[in-house]
Amino acid sequence: MASEQSKAHHVGEWATIRQTSPEIAEAIFEVADYDERLAEQIWEQQGSDEVLMRAFEKTDQDVLTWDNKPVERKNV
Repeated sequence: MASEQSKAHHVGEWATIRQTSPEIAEAIFEVADYDERLAEQIWEQQGSDEVLMRAFEKTDQDVLTWDNKPVERKNV
């Protein structure tokens, strides 16, 4: 089983490749229970309310990025 450190590193790389904020990527993987295939499906849908709520709980930023598109906290 992967360690928390290796999971974090993998999620960080995944976020960078997909031009997605690390907070959103982490929330996607949490919702997908770290199943990469399911995470990819969630990412492709671009707009899961559960993911976005979790992502904004992880930061004080007002704008995060999902596939290089800005998502504002006020719209969640």
